[in-house]
Amino acid sequence: MEDKKFLTLIRNGIINNWDRSALTDYDGETISYADFARKIMEVHMLFDALEVKPDDKIALCGRNCANWAIVFFASISYGAVVTTILHDFDVESIHNIVNHSEARIFFCADNIWEKVNPTKIPMVDTIFQLDDFAVKKSSSSEMLNVRSEWHTNFDKKYPGGFGKNDLIFFDEIPDKMAVMNYTSGTTSSPKGVMIPFRSLWSNTRFAIDMIPFVKEGDGLVCMLPMAHMYGLSFEILLSIAKGVHIHFLNKVPSPHIILKAFAEVNPTLVLAVPLIIEKIIQNKVFPEFQKQPVKTLLHIPFIRKKIYKKAADKILPLFGSKLVEVVIGGAALNKEVGQFLSDIRFPYTVGYGMTECGPLISYEYWESYKPESCGRPVDRMQIRVNSNNPETEPGELFVRGENVMLGYYKKPEETKAVLSDDGWLNTGDLVTVDKDNFIFIKGRSKTMFLGPSGQNIYPEEIEDLLNNSHYISEVLVIEEDKKIIALIYPDKDYLQHADIAEKDYNQVFANEIKSVNKRLPGFSQISNFRLQQQEFEKTPKRSIKRFLYQK
Repeated sequence: MEDKKFLTLIRNGIINNWDRSALTDYDGETISYADFARKIMEVHMLFDALEVKPDDKIALCGRNCANWAIVFFASISYGAVVTTILHDFDVESIHNIVNHSEARIFFCADNIWEKVNPTKIPMVDTIFQLDDFAVKKSSSSEMLNVRSEWHTNFDKKYPGGFGKNDLIFFDEIPDKMAVMNYTSGTTSSPKGVMIPFRSLWSNTRFAIDMIPFVKEGDGLVCMLPMAHMYGLSFEILLSIAKGVHIHFLNKVPSPHIILKAFAEVNPTLVLAVPLIIEKIIQNKVFPEFQKQPVKTLLHIPFIRKKIYKKAADKILPLFGSKLVEVVIGGAALNKEVGQFLSDIRFPYTVGYGMTECGPLISYEYWESYKPESCGRPVDRMQIRVNSNNPETEPGELFVRGENVMLGYYKKPEETKAVLSDDGWLNTGDLVTVDKDNFIFIKGRSKTMFLGPSGQNIYPEEIEDLLNNSHYISEVLVIEEDKKIIALIYPDKDYLQHADIAEKDYNQVFANEIKSVNKRLPGFSQISNFRLQQQEFEKTPKRSIKRFLYQK
């Protein structure tokens, strides 16, 4: 019988793939699973010298790289709590998170160290540079002695050579906190989500069971930030448990770099946020469908099928030669893009989760996935919808199960507001659930506003329609004086390419609003719009910070 321990999955993954390649930094060196194990235990030596205790907090901040993964697994396998911090938080947020988490040790990348002021994080007694584990600050003479002859000391500890039996991990307790993940703060200040070992085990176990096509020796391109639970769980935890070779894009993942990596690595699984997929389809494919004679031919069913087949043949090779599935998560996928991908039988699915569930709530394999849904509840998770008729009337979604967090660190009132005594977590999302248990997200309860006769208006659905316009780069729908207003950041490159002068922008967008209003019921039509001079301010996972724009 399985022991239901996360660290057992990870240890077995490392030992069973000892001689395989494990981690490669973009244009950098590759280390094997044996090297990975050794480096984890080398970091344990530093923790021994620093007398790290099981509940001590270790903060980690930097771009995706092999050393990030080494520190992460060294920390939780030692029994410490790892506090993951998104590398593109501003320095004040980094200071606040390090202090709030009460971290004793801080691993930070070069570019983070340049900004950090050690006097503003006084509880931290040791700071390591993530890039080479150089010591930037420490009050421990013993650790400095160990670090000065680090590799020699390690070899002395294992005179017969380091082997599989020497990889010793902390004996976890399922309800013990393993990770403290600070949310991106789309609608509020960041909170420390306390994720226990049981959540890491349940998420990883589900991925192993339900994504069987990912096999040992496969390649994977790591694009999503590991400090965010979506990327961490399915690009890293699943990969290590399965013996996958992870390739870190530790530079800014531009389309050119991503496509080059796909061609070289040939991944079977790709994890993506909607933005990447939407831009490919809306910029490269949809404009071709507007040209004649294609636009007319699309109305003839058997010819449309051929055109779609051609489009699929063009898109699929961009992801390499071994692709089985693209999982899209982190935000809602544009409906028209999703429908098109389904029509051409592109192997995509949309998952749904939140940091507080480490992150999974729902998923479905692409062949049985229903367009516009976000899959069905995952194993070991129950759902409940606060609605008289969940199939037709949206209601708030509540979830309960192994994946759910312990609460928010040092925030009992905020924890109580979302997590009941009997374990039900209020997601804050408004959903319907069909007869087959597929979940359809309608919007956030915090962003929903009421129409003149009490109708529910979901700004996300209006934004989805507006985002189909080539002229719009970004849009946010808000309520002002009981009127619906669209805040629009124009796609100036496209407008310039279309030879549209700035003096004509207002007319162009008035026409776009008019076109969208024809598709909306009277109570949710857009009254007016305002053009934004700059991009909307966003969180590190590229969600617009709504609370800054809703008066």
